[in-house]
Amino acid sequence: MISYYKAILFIIQHKLYWYLIVTGIVMLFIYKLGAMLQSHYVAPNVQNMNEVVWYLIYLFGEISIALMLMEFAKYLVVIILSPLISHLSMKTENKLTGNSYPFSLTQLLNDIKRAFKIVLRNLMWYYFFFLIIYVVSSLGWENPKSSPVFYLTFALGFFYYGFGFLDYINERRRLNIDESITFVRDNRGLAIAIGLVYSVLILVPVDLGALFDWSNFSDHMLSTIGVFSLHLFLWFCAATAPILAIVAATIAMDDLVDLKSNKFSKKAG
Repeated sequence: MISYYKAILFIIQHKLYWYLIVTGIVMLFIYKLGAMLQSHYVAPNVQNMNEVVWYLIYLFGEISIALMLMEFAKYLVVIILSPLISHLSMKTENKLTGNSYPFSLTQLLNDIKRAFKIVLRNLMWYYFFFLIIYVVSSLGWENPKSSPVFYLTFALGFFYYGFGFLDYINERRRLNIDESITFVRDNRGLAIAIGLVYSVLILVPVDLGALFDWSNFSDHMLSTIGVFSLHLFLWFCAATAPILAIVAATIAMDDLVDLKSNKFSKKAG
């Protein structure tokens, strides 16, 4: 949490505001995509055991697909913004330590490919553990989501989100994916803390319609402006989430391992 506070001060001090413009535009795209994919589910009328069995299979498949799409949408931000996130992390490290990393198109493409691999890996493991937790919760509670065990899925998500951001720094330390996995597991508290704040900010319920619908402005001026301002603020929170997360992750990693000692960087002077 302290790292996020430091990240806010760091962004203000070094005037890194323009990164927020890019993420703001991307977040509008993500929310618009989510609105387009949103669908309403109506349970079928099952009348015999055969239909019940097929309904359960169908429901299991639908839950699986919905979960995959929902979680992938959250990670989609990291994939789309991976070049920007990687660049901002290097810029943050440079200002903290003087370390620099010469631009390489090959390295940039490798960073994007690695980020995609990490996202897919984390998504698969999250899905695997989610199903286990969901089944366990279903055994003791009529509504699985009311089970205390079910809350483990949130901590699981926080860990994997944080993992994704910490891996950008681990890649510059030349840790392969397996070594990065071990490092993050050993520092799971840091990963969860980074992922928790990121999740809270990026998952705020933004209503895009409230940002663009001014049809009631003449009749309800104050309420229209109030709703617009609220959702503009929520959209701003979501837009700042990946920027704050990567700056906070870089600052936290510097405190943890002293990035100045990274032998793979080009030293200042």
